[in-house]
Amino acid sequence: MDGEGVVRITMVRAARRNALSREHLTQLLDAVTEVGDSDATGIVLAAEGPVFSAGHDFADVAGKPVAEVRSLLRLCTELMQTIQDVPQVVVARVHALATAAGCQLVASCDLAVAAESAGFAAPGGKGGWFCHTPMVAIARNVGRKRAMELALTGDVIDARTALDWGLVNRVVPDAELDAEVADLMSRATRGSRASKAWGKQTMYAQLDRPERDAYATAVEVMAAASQLDGAREGMSAFLEKRRPVWTD
Repeated sequence: MDGEGVVRITMVRAARRNALSREHLTQLLDAVTEVGDSDATGIVLAAEGPVFSAGHDFADVAGKPVAEVRSLLRLCTELMQTIQDVPQVVVARVHALATAAGCQLVASCDLAVAAESAGFAAPGGKGGWFCHTPMVAIARNVGRKRAMELALTGDVIDARTALDWGLVNRVVPDAELDAEVADLMSRATRGSRASKAWGKQTMYAQLDRPERDAYATAVEVMAAASQLDGAREGMSAFLEKRRPVWTD
């Protein structure tokens, strides 16, 4: 954990292109869960090697019975959902190619910063195993027509296209990647931590609901959140024209 309370979780299976094997998914899930239960303010999800992540490791799938493959996909889904469930802000630091479940991993993070050399793909569409589960997260980032293009063609899109399509928040020269991740994380973690954690969870709860249902959820949570210490301090500081002092 750095001085700002940010924990960096790094995939270091370069020889396997940071493939999301059952073992590696379990390691990532354990790491995210552990940080989620800590007093950390944020998580940077990063990788080393020539690829950010190539997605599922076919060695875990080829020749395996359907029950075993289903179990693997459920484990992967649990990781993706845990990233969104933890109270911390989770930023993907994408330095290279992210494909299939690796692209799903980026799409599941709260925020994403990509180097100009990064690329993104759901290659199952041009192969024999369609990217069904990766497209759940990817489609919720890029919209239907662009999701269909990614899913059906399997083509790699470059970082600038990913930015235009809404898959990432920032694209910077490779040498500036860490600085941009740190800057975005700093701005995304300021303020009341308790308020932000509740806000993050409510955002995911309402985003895919019909507007009327989304408002019903948001009204109840926002009313209850007005009673948080952070909300009271923020409003008092504004009315008293002073800087807020966050204690949570």
